[in-house]
Amino acid sequence: MAALALCACSTIGYYGHLASGEYSLLAARKPIARVIADPTTDAQLKARLELALQARAFASDGLKLPRNGSYTKYADLGRTSAMWNVFAAPEFSLEPERQCFPIAGCVAYRGYYDHARAEAEAAHLRGSGLDVWIGGVPAYSTLGWFDDPILNTMLPWGDDELAATIFHELAHQKVYIKDDTEFNESFATFVQREGLRQWRTVRGLTATDDAEQLRADQFDQIVLAARDRLRVLYASGLPADVMRVRKRDEIERLRADYVSLRDTLWHGDGAYDGWINGDINNAKLLPFGLYHQWVPAFAVLYARQGNDWSAFYNAVAEMARMQPAARRQALIALDPSAH
Repeated sequence: MAALALCACSTIGYYGHLASGEYSLLAARKPIARVIADPTTDAQLKARLELALQARAFASDGLKLPRNGSYTKYADLGRTSAMWNVFAAPEFSLEPERQCFPIAGCVAYRGYYDHARAEAEAAHLRGSGLDVWIGGVPAYSTLGWFDDPILNTMLPWGDDELAATIFHELAHQKVYIKDDTEFNESFATFVQREGLRQWRTVRGLTATDDAEQLRADQFDQIVLAARDRLRVLYASGLPADVMRVRKRDEIERLRADYVSLRDTLWHGDGAYDGWINGDINNAKLLPFGLYHQWVPAFAVLYARQGNDWSAFYNAVAEMARMQPAARRQALIALDPSAH
């Protein structure tokens, strides 16, 4: 009973932290129109917010995404990340320690508004023998429960990434189902990519430079390949000390694969040097694949609906109502190469 009481207190404390953090974020919001009209507003900030408003209008007018107060306000949080997500996995497994929440369902991480709290949780999890990684989050969606603002953490991005993020997060408000991160993120990523293509066309800009996306996809591929090799290793039944050595070997192979990719196909572009040179463990590998697995399937579905956004969303919503196994089979039928 004492253990249950301590667990309950810990849970209450965590939800209290989330409530306090979200309240602080919402309290910092100011209407973007007012910020732009303020003569003391920095010219560069004003230009970025004007672009954000244009992208926000296009999201509803052109992409048929929700028309509400989200991304019509601005909040400066005075920090470099909106939240920090703590990922954890066993030493010899790529299955995450899942966290379940009343609205969002079960996800592969636990989020914190305070970096020190995230570090404390990470230390606690490491103490229990888990692999742990902390990732900063520049933006997120409350799924329409609140009017999410443009954050200062989003503004260092380029114009395309800022607009694409608005499309992505609003897509979560359009369709979201509990306990299927791959479905939710792949859907939002498709909306983001196709939305950005249409946004650039409307503005009279040339097609996006695919080189950056190609590099991201190629990096994902070598990480996912390493993860597949580790999954086979963990299922091998080898003694722990042998498995531990081979795990290190696979991580070093991933680093070597990256250097080869960077120095040949990328001509020395070290965009991912920081990630690859840091500590790598099972927890750090967890987010890969979550955002892209079903993107080709959603592209096929969009084309089958005659490139009509409303018809597409209806088809996605119908798929979301399926049982998980049936939904997965429907996605595979759209993209047989998926696994």
